Amino acid sequence: MARGLKFLRLAAGLAVIPFAAFLSASPALAATAPSLGSAVGFAVLGASTVTCTGASAITGDVGVSPGSAITGFPPCTLTGTLHAGDALAKQAQKDATTAYNSAASAKPCTSLTGQDLGGMTLPPGVYCFSSSAQLTGTLNLSGGGVYIFQIGSTLTTATDSSVVDGSTQSCDASSNVFWQVGSSATIGTGTAFAGNILALASITMVKGATLNGRAIALTAAVTMDTNTIVACGQTNGGGHESQSKCNQGVGNGPEGCDPGNSNNKNSSNDENGGTPGNPGRQGKK
Repeated sequence: MARGLKFLRLAAGLAVIPFAAFLSASPALAATAPSLGSAVGFAVLGASTVTCTGASAITGDVGVSPGSAITGFPPCTLTGTLHAGDALAKQAQKDATTAYNSAASAKPCTSLTGQDLGGMTLPPGVYCFSSSAQLTGTLNLSGGGVYIFQIGSTLTTATDSSVVDGSTQSCDASSNVFWQVGSSATIGTGTAFAGNILALASITMVKGATLNGRAIALTAAVTMDTNTIVACGQTNGGGHESQSKCNQGVGNGPEGCDPGNSNNKNSSNDENGGTPGNPGRQGKK
């Protein structure tokens, strides 16, 4: 009888372990990174318009399709190329839609419906919200691998929130984080966010927010205000193959791994004088 009571006390003690702690100790649910295809070179991709204000700095291409309006460059600065309704932006939107659908169908998922991502520590895997998702505070992504967040409606973050991936190569790690958003995403003031945001509708980057990843809106606009966005490279099963020659060039990141600005063969140490982040595009001679 005493042993039975002892077992019941132990079981009761286990029941009060915080859910976030349970997740951090749970085996990861395997996930495969959706391929971004030609969208991998874009830091920002909108459908109707792309609007930028303040002293925003974008590393990677900026595009829009089927719309053609990109405003705010300058004062916003760009290390990359503008694609206003051209064939590359059109193809990138098609590929991004494929990636969105792939992320949405990833299984199995761990449900986080009704919980705030702030304060959680999560291993790689697939996580789902039946409706909206909120980040207040810090989300820790623990361990190398692919993270997919399936969100039924909106994604919002509170002021000064953050996503921390715990990697020494944080930008590369962020390329394997995917946020599949069923409507619109709003990245709040001062938030340091990470991952590829694939929103069915719009994306709003509020003043001072930063993003290691991509802001891709499939049917509406991307709006920015004094932000820093870096299109991190995918080297682990995402938008392009693993890179064997990733030396640091003139651009922000390794050649072929993320966009840069090596468009002069005489001054670039890109292998072929090409523009990083858009494989096959030749640099100026």
